[in-house]
Amino acid sequence: MNPAEKELTRKAQQQIDGRQAFEDAGAALRIGAYATADGTLLAALVNNPNDPNLLRLLGISLTKQKRFVEAEERLTHVVRLVPQHAPAYDDLADAQMSQGKLEEALRSLRSCIKQDPDAERPRQRLAELLSMMGRGGEAEAVFADSLAANPTRRALAEAMEHVQREEYNKAEKIYDEVLRGEPENFDALRLLGLLCVKRERYDDAAAFFRRAVELAPDFWKAWVNLGSALGEQQKFEQAEAAFLSALALGPKSLHTLERLGANALKAGDLDKAIDWLQQSLALDDQYVPSLLCLGHALKTIGKQEEAIDAYRRCAAAKPDFGEVYWSLANLKTFRFSNDEVQTMQALLAPLADTPDDQNSEVAFSFALGKAFEDRKDYPQAFNFYSRGNSKKRANVNYDPIEYETQNDRIIDVFTAEFFAEREGWGAQDESPILILGLPRSGSTLLEQILASHSEVEGTAELHYLLRGATQAGLNRADGIKYPQAMHQLKAHHVRGIGEEYVENTLRHRSGARFFTDKMPNNFTGIGFLHSILPNAKVIDARRHPLDSCLGTFKQLFANGQVFSYDLYDLAHYYTQYVRMMKHWDAVLPGKVLRVNYEDVVADLDTQARAIAAHCNLDWQDSMLNFHQNQRAVKTASSEQVRQPIYSSSVSLWRHYEEQLEELIDYLEPVLLELPEQDRPKSLLIR
Repeated sequence: MNPAEKELTRKAQQQIDGRQAFEDAGAALRIGAYATADGTLLAALVNNPNDPNLLRLLGISLTKQKRFVEAEERLTHVVRLVPQHAPAYDDLADAQMSQGKLEEALRSLRSCIKQDPDAERPRQRLAELLSMMGRGGEAEAVFADSLAANPTRRALAEAMEHVQREEYNKAEKIYDEVLRGEPENFDALRLLGLLCVKRERYDDAAAFFRRAVELAPDFWKAWVNLGSALGEQQKFEQAEAAFLSALALGPKSLHTLERLGANALKAGDLDKAIDWLQQSLALDDQYVPSLLCLGHALKTIGKQEEAIDAYRRCAAAKPDFGEVYWSLANLKTFRFSNDEVQTMQALLAPLADTPDDQNSEVAFSFALGKAFEDRKDYPQAFNFYSRGNSKKRANVNYDPIEYETQNDRIIDVFTAEFFAEREGWGAQDESPILILGLPRSGSTLLEQILASHSEVEGTAELHYLLRGATQAGLNRADGIKYPQAMHQLKAHHVRGIGEEYVENTLRHRSGARFFTDKMPNNFTGIGFLHSILPNAKVIDARRHPLDSCLGTFKQLFANGQVFSYDLYDLAHYYTQYVRMMKHWDAVLPGKVLRVNYEDVVADLDTQARAIAAHCNLDWQDSMLNFHQNQRAVKTASSEQVRQPIYSSSVSLWRHYEEQLEELIDYLEPVLLELPEQDRPKSLLIR
């Protein structure tokens, strides 16, 4: 055999040895025998140092062992040897993402897709990575592109179009069909979970997201979605665990760090919230969601100047971001400069022709309303408030007739006879103090007064009461729902619901004898509350009807309060509120203490003592010094309740009397019950 033949034989033997090593190492990897796999591959690489298959398999093994730096080195060698090796780019992205090298992973995934345009997984991962990096617009485009790759994904794309058109039943039908054929399709599970979120079915949403991450533990987006769904249920510890799982998949994900900060803010752990947000901003000091959330966190703990600085940095990073200007206005004590007002007007002007950016148009409108109100230009202020409300109303679902019908059902169920027949039922816990009414009616002030007592802890606007009422009739075989389902519950059921409500509140409390729940909309649930917790106290924060409605109309809420963006809806809701409170006074006399905002302003001492007596509290002078309380306050009134009592918000409606003529007409029956000095001029001459 001549030398050339010997060399060919040697190379052929090396190739055979390399193929055998590849197969042996692959078998070892499948059973988790990483040391065996590595030893086999390294031995084979002595004679085959540039074999891309051996190098790639070694990179995969090192990644599984979390030896990401070494894995990246081997896989980088592969793509240098074979620039067309699409799977190696995909593997390389894994190693880079695990080190937090997101930009490098982005380039690797784009290279993978360039080499294999039909591959689905890299497109999905690219979309996830872009979301992780806070580049949502690009992520949506890539995700939409990936959905067109096969018939199943085209069906999912069709369902998503139905969701955008709010054709939820059609979308759900498609998702169900996909899952019948492919029960482990984790994309369909996640999208169905998102649909449940839109329908506020958070239990179902969380279940779908959990199943998605069980099937695909590295599905970053599903972990984030799971955290968000759990947060909506105020299960903040579980939400944090889900977000941490997402963070493990992308250690330098701006979006995940911001979500962790936002979750901690909602949970009331302000130090942790600020820490997460600062970690995010350390990676990108202009990341808008983190700057905005940081401003909210600083505002909540009373660091107004630092909050303003965070908001201004946010505005500098994204000058056309209306929400940050509304956040400044929502401090209530902040005043815009003339230059800032001109800037907002200039930014708002073109948005009327930009339907895709209605959120900024709405936010700028509300912010300008506040700016012109501070300048006492009330007609101009009302014009801007009206513009913002009109745009917002077009994008919310609210049916006042359905709301009234639901209240009819509540009144029909919760009668004096109903309560008499159930005397002694429910959990006997005395700790809850509910403060309710309409938004912007002084409830935060009353909460601050109460929370200044050593035995009372102020929590937040908790969602547990009305959610518990809804769940009381869920999944019944006979289809009976709340409130009619209350007739079917036994004493032990009712007691259990009361105990569950109190247990749910524990995550917001630190051991005080009493706590406040300041969800305004709880007024429809007073009968349910008395059924499950008969010793709970209730305070109705009442304000002049026009001031109450005007204050609500001027407020851009983060979520909920869908009745507040139209004067007719607002007036109708207010009359329903008055109607419900009259009913509770009739069937549960003495249950509710009504506290008028105007009376608190005129005589704080008398009203504070009445509140203490109603809640079975010994008097403490600290209740009069509520503005010195350094507790975190999460509502729009956070800065106002850190000041001594003031009267400038009393009868503010008179400045807008001409603009409120429509509201006055709607509320005439309610307004005519007021003393003459509190009625608008137009009603005095009728």
